Amino acid sequence: MDIRPERPADAAAVAVLLTRAFGGPNEAALVARLHADGAAAIALVACIGGAVAGHILFSPMIAPMRAQALAPLAVAPEHQRRGIGAALVRAGMARAAAEGCQAVFVLGDPAYYRRFGFSAESARGFASPYAGPHLMVAALVGGNLPVTTGEIVHAPAFSAL
Repeated sequence: MDIRPERPADAAAVAVLLTRAFGGPNEAALVARLHADGAAAIALVACIGGAVAGHILFSPMIAPMRAQALAPLAVAPEHQRRGIGAALVRAGMARAAAEGCQAVFVLGDPAYYRRFGFSAESARGFASPYAGPHLMVAALVGGNLPVTTGEIVHAPAFSAL
C-alpha cells in the first residue's frame, strides 16, 4: 500500500470509491465541492497495485484555534478491515500537525475514532450544528487543546449535505 497526496487525475477514481463506500453520491459531491471551493487542505489516497483503495480529506474550519475537519474517510469495501483507513487517518493527522494545525474535528463513530485520540467529551464545549455524541475532537499539539469552548464552523460545502 502506498499513501500519497491526491492528484487531479485521481478525481474519477475517488468519486467511484466514495460512492461505493457510502452507498450513494453525497460524499463524492462533498469532496468535489471542497476541491472546487479550494477547501481541501489535505487530501490523501491509499493505493494498492496502483489503484485507489482509500481516501481521506481534511478541510479548514473557522474555530477558536487552528483546526481542520476530517471528512470524509473511505476505503473500498473489498479492502476494508485491513488497516487502510487507520493508516490514512494517521498520515493525515501527522500532516495536519506538521502544517501547524492544533486540532482535528470529526463527525463519526466514537468506537472507531477514539483509537486516534478523538474524544466526544472534549468536543462538548464547542458550538456546532453537528454537536452531539458523534462530534469529536483530537488535539494535535502536546495532547491538549489550546481552547476547549467556542464556535466551530465547517467549510460551506458541508451545509449542502
